[in-house]
Amino acid sequence: MAESFSESFDYPIAGQGMTAEVGSRPWQNPPQYATVEEALEYYIPRILSEDLYEGVLDTMELGVPLTTMADTLQTGGVVQGLHTIDVGMLAIPVIIEMLALIGDSAGIKYTLGTEKRIDDDKLSDTSIALAMKKVRDKLPKAIEEREEVVPDIDTEDTDVAPGGLMARRV
Repeated sequence: MAESFSESFDYPIAGQGMTAEVGSRPWQNPPQYATVEEALEYYIPRILSEDLYEGVLDTMELGVPLTTMADTLQTGGVVQGLHTIDVGMLAIPVIIEMLALIGDSAGIKYTLGTEKRIDDDKLSDTSIALAMKKVRDKLPKAIEEREEVVPDIDTEDTDVAPGGLMARRV
């Protein structure tokens, strides 16, 4: 028996199993902390707690930039529904300063992540020449004095007719 018109719409929509109901995710609900001050009142004691303090120091010693650490913290807060993304972005500078204070008090050398990066495609000729000089200075004298051996190639018998699919026919 043929389906009626209304029965043809009773099937699931393609991709429906990969979606969630609106409001079922933490970030789809009102945030727990609505202001930057409230969010920082959550983050600062958490960073100083015994649970995170040692991990923060270890991460700094590994060379992870403080900007990356702060961004990871605030992104996790957004995903958990603690605050909105804009509140998190406004809290990042304070979180970075807090992490820097922790690093300074522990005597750890850290990177902020705001340092000027050198674009590999835009290196100056001077910096390339200095790098090449450093490499040459590090080479052992034995390698510099070694004679380069060039094999003799007989070029008389190398006249080979072009071949292949696109070669011109004679």
